[in-house]
Amino acid sequence: MTTTADKAKETPELTLPPEAKEIISDVKNLDFQGLLHDWIIPYGTKLLIAIAIFIIGRYLARFFSRVIGKAVLVSSKDEMLQSFVMSIAYFLFLLITIIATLSQLGINTSSLVALIGAAGLAIGLALQNSLQNFAAGVMLLIFKPFKKGDFIEAGGKSGKVEQMGILMLELRTGDNKTVLIPNGKVFADSITNYSRNETRRIDFIFDISYESDIEKAKEIIAQILFEDENVLHYPEPTIAVGNLAASSVQLFVRPWVQTNNYSSTQFAILEKVKIGFDKAGISIPYNQLDLHLPAETSVTFSKS
Repeated sequence: MTTTADKAKETPELTLPPEAKEIISDVKNLDFQGLLHDWIIPYGTKLLIAIAIFIIGRYLARFFSRVIGKAVLVSSKDEMLQSFVMSIAYFLFLLITIIATLSQLGINTSSLVALIGAAGLAIGLALQNSLQNFAAGVMLLIFKPFKKGDFIEAGGKSGKVEQMGILMLELRTGDNKTVLIPNGKVFADSITNYSRNETRRIDFIFDISYESDIEKAKEIIAQILFEDENVLHYPEPTIAVGNLAASSVQLFVRPWVQTNNYSSTQFAILEKVKIGFDKAGISIPYNQLDLHLPAETSVTFSKS
């Protein structure tokens, strides 16, 4: 009869490679002191230093980006350029911080840089529109067709420039809406800057009936413009008959004002001219159609 001992003798022993045997031996002989000195202290120190590098690096990235932004603002007096440069500087400093942190953890950063370059190329091909917006933002900062606070019309929208980011232009409309326009669309389209020049011309067209006194109407308008403190005396306002329309005589009135007084002066003059025309009996005709019928023609009206 075969006993258990005999079966144990017949079972072949498990053969391990020398490396595995060495690891098993180290584990068996491992004590707390060895674990502390060989693993916890070295790798824990590296981890703590890496965390400290990342935290301090983020703080320094914000600090240096703000310093660079202030220097750009002092030299260029352009808040949009300041915001743009600060964003780029913060991103670059943060990237350096991440690489330094990974290097402290023992990761080969040279291969990481190559990986980032390859990933950047792939992302660049996938985000061509974003790169186009970035390039357009750089061109807008170089040519400076507008600055923060200007009222512009660009990309089919109009509003006050709030800020220009790396990819987007932010406008605030007159009814307090926030509009974001891609920089590529802004740069590719025409840009109208209403705030660039100190003065602007207001273009009015006042219709009066053919029966009204043209000279009297021109005198009323001239008096209103002369008494308005926002209307500039030079260049001298233009008041002239501009068109003989189908049912009215059109007076073209073109005063000059300071740019910041444009809207308020426009509204005020429209109201004053209407009141002045009413007092002088000068009529502003409605759109109308005169129908002439032969004398023998009879017209019958029926109630529906």
